[in-house]
Amino acid sequence: MLHHLSRAARFLLLGLAALLVTACSVGEEEASAPKTEFNIGWSIYAGWMPWPYAEQAGIVKKWGDKYGITIKFVQVNDYIESVNQYTAGKLDGVTVANMDALTIPAAGGKDTSAIILGDYSNGNDAVLLKGADNVAGIKGRQVYLAELSVSHYLLARALEKNGLKLTDVKTVNTSDADIAAAFASPQIDAAVAWNPQVTTMKGVPGTRAVFTSADIPGEILDLMVVDTKVLKANPNLGKALAGIWYETMALMAKQDAEGAAARAAMAKLAGTDAAAFEGQLSTTFLYTDPKAAVAAMASPELVTTMTRVRDFSFAQGLFGQGARSADAVGMEFPGGKTLGDKAAITLRFDPTFMQLAADGKL
Repeated sequence: MLHHLSRAARFLLLGLAALLVTACSVGEEEASAPKTEFNIGWSIYAGWMPWPYAEQAGIVKKWGDKYGITIKFVQVNDYIESVNQYTAGKLDGVTVANMDALTIPAAGGKDTSAIILGDYSNGNDAVLLKGADNVAGIKGRQVYLAELSVSHYLLARALEKNGLKLTDVKTVNTSDADIAAAFASPQIDAAVAWNPQVTTMKGVPGTRAVFTSADIPGEILDLMVVDTKVLKANPNLGKALAGIWYETMALMAKQDAEGAAARAAMAKLAGTDAAAFEGQLSTTFLYTDPKAAVAAMASPELVTTMTRVRDFSFAQGLFGQGARSADAVGMEFPGGKTLGDKAAITLRFDPTFMQLAADGKL
């Protein structure tokens, strides 16, 4: 998936995360006061293109005007840099995957609220092998992927579901920018990647996608998160974002000329053509209905998923050297359910604004 860029920088980020949050503490206090202008970061990925499209189409201004605020969507070319900027307090919110929300801002001590569950990867991420048609064929191979990313998580889940362990393979850290070209080499016969690279890599002769995110539906989630302090001081930001998202979803889901035009505009913003973008959407499960999104966020399955994600993240050292257990980072779910340290909750799944949309109260 396009939003999992440059994960090699993770350890540097983890080392700096606490410092960034501390350094920005004064700014955070200022940010927690009521204000009228907000900056939201985004990076290119099929499930996030509705946001810049909504800005281009005037939907962002419409909802901002309704609540007396101004929202600017800031494109950051490198996904990890967008999360870094959010963690540093330079952005009020950001589009982010569930694993990264946990391991970067939340693990760094920045209290973060996931207010919109936008989609889950339903085939956009894949384990690719040459000369084999099942996961068992991966044993003993060198697997090229962006280490410590959701590709690494997908690999771990694929191995687990097939009676294997991460120690049964050797991972080779490869950036998203290089992986498609590298996989074209005859010497490389195993890789994990995300779209659009996966589509390109499938075209290499003898290649099979032996495991994809469609095999673990709902585990690789894409979110809109905002600074919890900012949200508490400015609830209208949450209302406006929910209004923007679901109006755009309704337009995007139309199977007519208007819907096609909206999707084509999103494709252009993503730097691709309409056909390729439609292909990426076909492996992206978008929560177009706020009621479905609320139900998914309230489901016990989300707690199960985040337990898997945090256990993997802790095992890979993504909570930092000071973390003594997977409970180090606390999470809160709808209905008051928690996971991890209740005294250190820094990631909150908050359905409040999606519920307002579901109830027609925005």
